[in-house]
Amino acid sequence: MVIFLQPGAGVFAAREPLEDNVLSQLSVAPLSSGASVAVMTASAMTAETTSDQVLARVLASLDDDKAEDIVTIDLRGRSSIADHMVICSGRSSRQVGAIAEKLVERLKEEFGRTCKIEGKDQGDWVLIDASDVIVHVFRPEVREFYQLEKMWMPTGARV
Repeated sequence: MVIFLQPGAGVFAAREPLEDNVLSQLSVAPLSSGASVAVMTASAMTAETTSDQVLARVLASLDDDKAEDIVTIDLRGRSSIADHMVICSGRSSRQVGAIAEKLVERLKEEFGRTCKIEGKDQGDWVLIDASDVIVHVFRPEVREFYQLEKMWMPTGARV
């Protein structure tokens, strides 16, 4: 979300995709400098599902669709992009696309989350952004080429 603070104005512009309801969960809080900042209300935060719940559903979905070599990487405290990253493989471009499509459907159905998805048409590497959980679904050759696990795994961890 992009937030523009305007000192003394009290109201600011925020841009968010239409499918998200983040703006309805924000309230304006004044700062001592006279500027305003948006804060998420406690009720909005408790109504949200936790990243661990989303991760559990992602892993169950990948298992249901026969994804292979599933690796989960905990990003908490290491990156602000997400709490978890999941990397897995499908045996073919068709399976990679199907795994991604079913995952997006299940997250929408169970949690009401609209996920962003990239690369489904090609089927070599599909990225699913479920906010707290980032999922990469690869064909095995493409996964071997990019080796994301090596980049994100903690130092000394075995892949």
